[in-house]
Amino acid sequence: MSEIEIYSLDDLGYMRNSGRLARDVLLFIEPHVQPGVSTSTLNDLCHDFITQNGATSATLNYNGFPKSICTSVNHVICHGIPGEYKLRQGDIINIDVTVNLEGWHGDTSKTFLVGKCTKLAETLVRTAERALNVGITAVKPFGYFGDIGAAIQQFVDRTGFSIVRDYCGHGIGREMHSKPAVLHYDCREKGEQILPGMFFTIEPMINVGSYKSRILNDGWTAVTIDKSLSAQFEHTIAVMNDSIEILTE
Repeated sequence: MSEIEIYSLDDLGYMRNSGRLARDVLLFIEPHVQPGVSTSTLNDLCHDFITQNGATSATLNYNGFPKSICTSVNHVICHGIPGEYKLRQGDIINIDVTVNLEGWHGDTSKTFLVGKCTKLAETLVRTAERALNVGITAVKPFGYFGDIGAAIQQFVDRTGFSIVRDYCGHGIGREMHSKPAVLHYDCREKGEQILPGMFFTIEPMINVGSYKSRILNDGWTAVTIDKSLSAQFEHTIAVMNDSIEILTE
């Protein structure tokens, strides 16, 4: 447990600020998610919004990642690199934003429907959002991290979709990624105990087909192995003595 940092109430104030800004980035960019708009344009708009609000993008140059947000379209699970691709009617796109505000990180993502989409795409996106909410509901002070994945899998299994296993939620605070790893599936173990003062993300990725993934030659873009659609939602969570707070809601 000593590897999972416990933060103070003062720290929570900083995390609230960074969480609100990350949320505001997604609210700002939503009207621009339209057919004909390139993912590079979405990146540039988000980058400018983040810097104009006194923060930096935590993803830009993180281990060599070249952009300020991740844009994951259709069968891309996560870590899609913004580029010249222009959104098309019927696409789905996850936009993942992590800001660094005064040394504290806020991390959130949302999958958007681009124009009129198929019923399958709509159902997948709705399921991914509900999976996140189910996971959040499972968070209890003095509960266990394993309860989160167990609850998510119990819900998703009933839908016929699958849960990605290769990527997980994570601790967050002064660092963008830290312990613990927050699994989104039932690993048959309860894992570490959830204690007041912990900050972490929950971010289930849900696929129409197989849960398996592979990484493209760019070293970042993770895609479904069968090219089926994938959707994801993410929030940053703070645990207090008798409750939890969604910092990016």
